[in-house]
Amino acid sequence: MRIGVVTFPGSCDDRDAAHAVAVLGAEPVALWHGEADLAGVDAVVLPGGFSHGDYLRCGAIARFSPVMGAVTDFAGRGGPVLGVCNGFQVLCEAGLLPGALTRNAGLRFVHRDQHVRVDTACDWTSGTPVGTVLRIPVKHGEGRYVHPDPDGLAAAGQVLVRYCCADGTVDAAANPNGSVAGIAGVTNQAGNVAGLMPHPEHAVEALFGSTDGRRILGSVLQRSRSAA
Repeated sequence: MRIGVVTFPGSCDDRDAAHAVAVLGAEPVALWHGEADLAGVDAVVLPGGFSHGDYLRCGAIARFSPVMGAVTDFAGRGGPVLGVCNGFQVLCEAGLLPGALTRNAGLRFVHRDQHVRVDTACDWTSGTPVGTVLRIPVKHGEGRYVHPDPDGLAAAGQVLVRYCCADGTVDAAANPNGSVAGIAGVTNQAGNVAGLMPHPEHAVEALFGSTDGRRILGSVLQRSRSAA
């Protein structure tokens, strides 16, 4: 399976994402933001970083990159797309995901291992039962998710993961940035496009303390192998 990893000016986790894809047994394919060609990949990852320096709003400039037109078409055909941190922000700005990401409630950068609870089954959580608690690092200054109707989003099955305690309890103490209803990631209605603030690419090797990121990044690969 070939998984494209997009690089924008200011991306800093594209190499980490490509490494994680290779660790999981897929072929990473470098995609440049200025080219409207996905090179025939089977899935796309928009990595973390500071695209275009995060000027205006995070992801607000990157959404106009030529590659995003190709990503939008790919997603419209059911192609799996994952946005991580800045990639999540780009997908929201591009209208591929609902809601928006704003400054952390504490107005400070947050960097820590974080528990999240899987709240829905989609292309990026297949094989991971709903309710499973994962431990994945977060590192962001503008990760507070906002949406006018979080209950409606949950009812539609579009809440991917929520910040939680180790036992799966969702409460304010476990919320690193003030996101509404503890939402750490969401999906589109079809379930093939997903975004989350935690970084699964930093949690695929035991040396770094957790391999729970494999449950996210490896899901599309697992689905592909099952289909074959």
